[in-house]
Amino acid sequence: MVVVLTRDVMEKFKLELLAGEEGIGRTIVTSDISRPGLEMAGYFTHYPANRVQLLGKTELSFFEMLPANVKLERMRLLCSQDTPAIIISRDLEVPKELLQASNEKHVPVFKTHMTTTKFSSRLTNYLEGRLAPMTAAHGVLVDVYGIGVLIIGKSGVGKSETALELVKKGHRLVADDCVEIRQESENFLIGSPPPLLEHLLEIRGIGIIDIMTLFGASAVRPYKRITLVIELEIWDPEKVYDRLGLEEEKMKIIDTELTKLTIPVRPGRNVSVIIEVAAMNYRLKKMGVNAAEEFSRRLDEVISSTDELDDYSF
Repeated sequence: MVVVLTRDVMEKFKLELLAGEEGIGRTIVTSDISRPGLEMAGYFTHYPANRVQLLGKTELSFFEMLPANVKLERMRLLCSQDTPAIIISRDLEVPKELLQASNEKHVPVFKTHMTTTKFSSRLTNYLEGRLAPMTAAHGVLVDVYGIGVLIIGKSGVGKSETALELVKKGHRLVADDCVEIRQESENFLIGSPPPLLEHLLEIRGIGIIDIMTLFGASAVRPYKRITLVIELEIWDPEKVYDRLGLEEEKMKIIDTELTKLTIPVRPGRNVSVIIEVAAMNYRLKKMGVNAAEEFSRRLDEVISSTDELDDYSF
């Protein structure tokens, strides 16, 4: 299971640690955030203890209205064994009862200057990205005309060489050999390189080259949404390849289905140009322009008109 440490959130958002320092190694396992309004009122029956607890002006102003004899007990219940962190927004004054309970239960308490809504939104986006389902694919990810193209195929088929040709034409490399893929939301896959392989490309006969050093910063990007998969395979004369493009093949990665094209490779075929055209054609299809369907429609019209002429022939 992918987890995020409380320390990671502290460093990411530059939070001020106020108490419970021993608990900054706690794990966060969900991107959901809780604003414990009912809990401040004493209702802990369905307390989502495994979420980050965010206290804003509303929660703290209500807490100040509570009798002094229940404040500490209320905060002790808030600082449960499973609570990863409690964060105070707007640089508000932190109740001394919370600091005491935090040190007793080793639940870290942080403070941020951001407003409650703004910080909640940013923290949710960060946690969704970090906790998203993840897998890895053997292939090359390239940004071609704004389309994230994942090139896959057997070892030695020419994936990296094709990516190098695309980079020379002005497109951008994201990852070579190993692509880390995260599903950050429904039907939304983000591909990125492992830190060890960032900006690097392996070319047989030459070795490992640094694309950013050779072609500049504009030739690489750190991540890209994957929308099209292209599989390269050695030309098989016994296999029938799609020549019209009416039937769309799909490939499932995690829970997302992507359009997949199979391109046969043999001497004389300019694979990089084919991939460029495939990316442009994919964009046109998304805009409602489908050349294959238009050809099929025209063909049906020609066949229909021919049949009508046959009906009138003598």
